[in-house]
Amino acid sequence: MPLLEVVQTRQISASIRLTDTTATQVDQYAAFISACADDVVEQALAYVFSKDRDFQDFLKTPEARKVASTLRIRKVAAAEACPPASPKPLPAPIAAPLSQAKGA
Repeated sequence: MPLLEVVQTRQISASIRLTDTTATQVDQYAAFISACADDVVEQALAYVFSKDRDFQDFLKTPEARKVASTLRIRKVAAAEACPPASPKPLPAPIAAPLSQAKGA
């Protein structure tokens, strides 16, 4: 049994507008969790959608299937995907005192 499960999903690119404050916080949160801003927005929306019981009820109605898209969607090249998160720098090694390093 593999230790990792990789789920490949089809992604699109959409333009949205955010306030300056929200955009800054998305970037800050992305840095905080070592992810990219796209992943923060994706996961935050998925979280809200899954927790909103009224929205879950709405999704079961015929009206939900008739909603017109208002996102500005464009095709995405695979290279445009989120760059891998840069790893956190490792702490510098602690130098042992000279007396211990020489076996004294």
